[in-house]
Amino acid sequence: MKKLLLYSFTCLSLAALLSSCSSKGGNSSSKTGIPYADRKSKKNQSGAFAVATQYKRAPGPGLIPIEGGVLVVGGSAIEVPGVEPNIYNYKRQVTVPSFYMDETEVSNTDWLEYLHWIRYNFPEDREFYYNELPDTLVWRRALSYNEPYVDNYLRHPAYRDYPVVGVSWEQASRYCEWRTSRANEFILREKGILTDYKTLAGGGKSNSNTTAAAPKPAQPFNTDAYLNGQYDDKGKNAPIDYNTKSGAATGTAGAAAASTGGKNGQPRRTATLEDGVIMQPYRLPTEAEWEYAALGLIGNTEYENINQNKIYPWNGLGVSSAKKKTRGMIQANFKRAPGDYMGVGGSLNDKGDLTVPVIQYTPNDFGLYNMAGNVNEWVNDVYRTGTFTDADAFNPYRGNYFTNKKLEDSQNGKISLDKYGNPIKENAYSGRKQTWAEKQAQAKRADSISKSTDPQAATASTTYQADQRGYRDRQNTLLNEEGVTLVNDKSRVYKGGSWNDMAYWLNPATRRFMQQDESSAEVGFRCAMTMLGAPEISTAGKRSFKNPPQKPYRVSRGK
Repeated sequence: MKKLLLYSFTCLSLAALLSSCSSKGGNSSSKTGIPYADRKSKKNQSGAFAVATQYKRAPGPGLIPIEGGVLVVGGSAIEVPGVEPNIYNYKRQVTVPSFYMDETEVSNTDWLEYLHWIRYNFPEDREFYYNELPDTLVWRRALSYNEPYVDNYLRHPAYRDYPVVGVSWEQASRYCEWRTSRANEFILREKGILTDYKTLAGGGKSNSNTTAAAPKPAQPFNTDAYLNGQYDDKGKNAPIDYNTKSGAATGTAGAAAASTGGKNGQPRRTATLEDGVIMQPYRLPTEAEWEYAALGLIGNTEYENINQNKIYPWNGLGVSSAKKKTRGMIQANFKRAPGDYMGVGGSLNDKGDLTVPVIQYTPNDFGLYNMAGNVNEWVNDVYRTGTFTDADAFNPYRGNYFTNKKLEDSQNGKISLDKYGNPIKENAYSGRKQTWAEKQAQAKRADSISKSTDPQAATASTTYQADQRGYRDRQNTLLNEEGVTLVNDKSRVYKGGSWNDMAYWLNPATRRFMQQDESSAEVGFRCAMTMLGAPEISTAGKRSFKNPPQKPYRVSRGK
């Protein structure tokens, strides 16, 4: 009888414990019942599992959310009298996942910020600065007086809010990588997860009322290096390391962590992806994402019914506004007719001779400015005529070139960094997770290859094809007069039309290409970012199933 009473009491106590844990918003495991780590708890929780239960999704700076869905790529294509039909459009239904996209094109000011950072952090590296300078000579014409734009367009305040041009696809991609690390560093320092800016500048105060010595970063912050534990900087609000026992921190990194210990002497750690504070990388949008965002059919959709299609980012068949207050006004910056770039003096039609500021005209239904006209925009895809007949129906994209971060120390997982603190990439050597033995063998091969003087050693080390740009590529037949192909793995798509294009190219379905190391006065770009989690952005006013409230755990006692 005593055993039965004791058993019942134990079960009731366990049930109460588990119930109390689950009633705190799911702060315990649903499979083991063990409470998750809670930094508000006064108890020592060494070894506890920490879960980001308070994570809230939000776009990065400059981005707005784009709720994905079905898109008929090429579906808005039209034939314009006097213009050769765009034979490279294929109509096919695909699904584009939700994502984030820049509200505007990247401006001259945005690019000058990039150049300023390079000059400040690497003042002696003239090559780095030079390589990231836009090609301002794209304005130069043999029979046009454009020399003032060569000298002034990028730097003069009169053009500060105008889209940057003369930027190659390669430069735009590097800007995205730089922007990722700068935005993540700002978030981490503002939250105090890294040393905050005030302390970093020497403005912090120690307990002795003297100026605190701020740790000077050995290298510029890089998101990948930080996530790999190779950027040892822990601010006052860095996450508590529950995997290290109190007082057990050893070594240089451990001593630094313990010096900023949390409650009850718990050491701090760097933030991880699991904490939900690190943003996804900025990148160029895929072609499908760009076309979907530009068309903006969400404004014409109700209960999955699209009541009106579009051929431009706005409604209607024409390029001028039909609204009463703006009737007749041109809705984008383009060339209305040969030789007509801005209309008649005293009544300019698009109010721009060349480009215009990145915020001008009315945004489309997603809230994006200048998705037609002003400048064409680079997208991430490699160009092929038949991409959309070959690519997957979900999140279609051509251009995958799979890489790994090169390891400097395979035993400890330390990645190699270049002189700018960026990870060094190498070809991926497997399309699946390797066994531990395979991974160690690969590390030994990689080490021998790095020491080898044979130029064929790297290519002979693996049979896995990391370059997928030509996957299912059945047609690559555009030839020049000498019979040489015009399309290759460095041909990149650009879309949207520019100040120097006729209205035909404002249609989101049209597509052209240029080599990724080339640039033009008519091509700029904007960035995108992958959205993680549920695709639905807002549930307000939408029908949905009601999820039952989380029930407390119950322990069956039997009879």
